[in-house]
Amino acid sequence: MDLTYSPQEETFRAEVRAFLEAELPDHISAAVRSGVELPREIYQEWHEILGRKGWLGTTWPKEYGGPGWTPVERYIFDVECSRAYAPRIVAFGPHMLGPVIQKFGSDAQKQDILPRILSGEDWWAQGYSEPGAGSDLASLKTRAERDGDHYVVNGQKTWTTLGQHANRIFCLVRTKFDGKPQEGISFLLMDIDTPGIEVRPIRLIEGGHEVNEVFFSDVRVPVSNLVGEENKGWTIAKYLLTHERTNIAGVGISMQALEEVKALARSLKRRGKPLIEDPLFAVRIARVESDLEAMKITNLRMLFTAQKHGQPGPETSILKIKGTVINQELRDLARRALGPLAAPFPGHVIDGNLVMGPKDTDANAAVYFNNRKTSIFGGSNEIQRNILTKTMLEL
Repeated sequence: MDLTYSPQEETFRAEVRAFLEAELPDHISAAVRSGVELPREIYQEWHEILGRKGWLGTTWPKEYGGPGWTPVERYIFDVECSRAYAPRIVAFGPHMLGPVIQKFGSDAQKQDILPRILSGEDWWAQGYSEPGAGSDLASLKTRAERDGDHYVVNGQKTWTTLGQHANRIFCLVRTKFDGKPQEGISFLLMDIDTPGIEVRPIRLIEGGHEVNEVFFSDVRVPVSNLVGEENKGWTIAKYLLTHERTNIAGVGISMQALEEVKALARSLKRRGKPLIEDPLFAVRIARVESDLEAMKITNLRMLFTAQKHGQPGPETSILKIKGTVINQELRDLARRALGPLAAPFPGHVIDGNLVMGPKDTDANAAVYFNNRKTSIFGGSNEIQRNILTKTMLEL
């Protein structure tokens, strides 16, 4: 397989770079570069910029208002956005629910939901995990019981990322209470301002408010908000998770993080020499760089396969595992490079206050701690290994 870009793909990459140079505001890239948790306004502004260009639904075909990109073009776009310090697209609407509605939604749902995602009018949250149902998602307990033209929903979701910003949420709910667990799950859409829904913040170890828990108390949801067939939501859930795990790999983000670590290691000194010349540290950089190159090749191989045969399969679990492990290793290398200066401290300044560490490293500890989660969400890496042994190795 030829891993070089075709002339058409090189032209596309040049187009993406020109767009980012012209349209990505400095204050947005500076916010991303700082490493701190981004406010809703930053995401919203960037989504609107992409929406005007027709580039928000990057995985969508043209018939639904997307750019109709190939998998390789989507990869190029993601890598170039990371290189330019553009925010990642908040995936729940454009990358997760959008493809689900296109494949499983009714005509009415397609006409209502898809344009509102592309316009940024709706911000969706994902209601999958529960206190007792994370990696074992099929054991979820949130109930949706039929009452005429409505479902009455009771239960709780947790780790709802950016749910504090959302106005709508898609949820897995239990609509059948006997038999095989996977055969009693349905996929339901809800407005977050519906009476009986309460969103509560969860503070993370670095102090951020990125995730939430959501409570449902006798929430009445129209039956028309059901996606697909009742009790067939497990098929939809697996389809959505395939998109999520590919997105989690974050090749572009890791490429940018590697360059940051190298630059940091060149600027810091150990025993009078740049840290990057320290043999032990250089070996760790070389090892993670080799792993990243291997993952890039694997990612491209899967994209070429998807380009020929359709959606990727269970092999996306490989990207999820390796992508999160590599990103965590890069954050750990930055922490080790800074040493004591990696501990949390107030930001750089200004106006005569003491600068404690190299520029743009203030949020290093917060980023390191926040990234501990990546090997757990989207299906823990242990579960991904089980998926691979069952579906690909047939063990």
